[in-house]
Amino acid sequence: MPSSRIGTTRRQEVAEIAGELAAEQAEQADGADSVDGTGHRPPARPVLADLGLGRQRRRGAVWLLGLSVLLVLSVLLGVGVGAVGIAPAAVARIIAHHVLGTPGEVTWSLPQDAIVWQVRLPRVLLGAVVGAGLAVCGTVLQAMVRNLLADPYLLGINSGASSGAAAAILFGFGAAWGENALPFSAFLGALAASLLVFLIARSGGRVTSVRLLLSGVAVGYALSAATSFLIFASDSAEGSRSVMFWLLGSLGLARWGTALSVVVIVVGLTVALLTLWGRRLDALAIGDETAHTLGISPDRFRTQLLLLVSLCIGVLVAASGSIGFVGLVVPHLARRLVGAPHSRAVPVAALLGAIFLIWADALARTVMQPQELPLGIITSLVGAPFLLVLIRRLHVTSA
Repeated sequence: MPSSRIGTTRRQEVAEIAGELAAEQAEQADGADSVDGTGHRPPARPVLADLGLGRQRRRGAVWLLGLSVLLVLSVLLGVGVGAVGIAPAAVARIIAHHVLGTPGEVTWSLPQDAIVWQVRLPRVLLGAVVGAGLAVCGTVLQAMVRNLLADPYLLGINSGASSGAAAAILFGFGAAWGENALPFSAFLGALAASLLVFLIARSGGRVTSVRLLLSGVAVGYALSAATSFLIFASDSAEGSRSVMFWLLGSLGLARWGTALSVVVIVVGLTVALLTLWGRRLDALAIGDETAHTLGISPDRFRTQLLLLVSLCIGVLVAASGSIGFVGLVVPHLARRLVGAPHSRAVPVAALLGAIFLIWADALARTVMQPQELPLGIITSLVGAPFLLVLIRRLHVTSA
């Protein structure tokens, strides 16, 4: 994509964010105005009507409600899709039976109960949570480095997790952790990569967007080379194949238990915090000068975001492997639906990412039955054309 088109879109988003920040400040000022001598408030300033803040908020609320309903339907339909098809109504009754303990006649078989509750529902829930986390982290990273092409793997965290996973699969690293050796080794690799990126970016005294971007790219390439060396040095063809399958992403390890709970908690807290930090993210996306004007320390806030995003991505990659394009494409779609302000874009991106990955995993499970395709292949096949459509629309907009 030519830099002029990216720059035009970037300026449009900055203008939208700046307008909303101005509207919020005017709204706060209107609320702080004291009543006059007659007991009436002064008339509201016209800036609110001009900027359409109320209309944008209503639009965001409508999209949130609609996408929430669509997510619930996607979960029910996604659980029912597979080699053994199960009707959505039966899926809903089985889930309600286990979650709520609803009484009544059992109209489903024990194999159907096991398929829904033990096999597919944990996988669909993990897919929804991973999709939401990747989409939200991509949205925030694009604000952190002020680059529309940033995605969750830009900081090298994915490469660090891949190195840890390769060491566990090929050389038995972390065998003492038993069945959790693979995700735990991947998480340790992700944390090591995050620390390395932070130390390099901090070496100049400030954590700027440019330093963060370049540090992440350098660490990512170095750790990708380390992963390739581990695969080359291994004499196990089956182990190398397992590493390659993991590198392309899969939800096949999803099970009820501590691991799934940790992913849900981390992603839930990440989405909640980033939504609450929406105004600060808006200021950071405009520029460090604007952040300083609003009383925000860009370096400190960027460091906080790096720590939060690194933790979230590390947990996600440890649970599902490398899944591309979700954190790159979904943030653009979220901003097109509800605008650039992050208080709306973050929750909408989370819902869109969850829905997208549920259906991508459904395709991965069914398109080549009984074999399962790596999830990263599906997301890339769907995401690449979608990105081309976005490029075309950016071209029309900039023209």
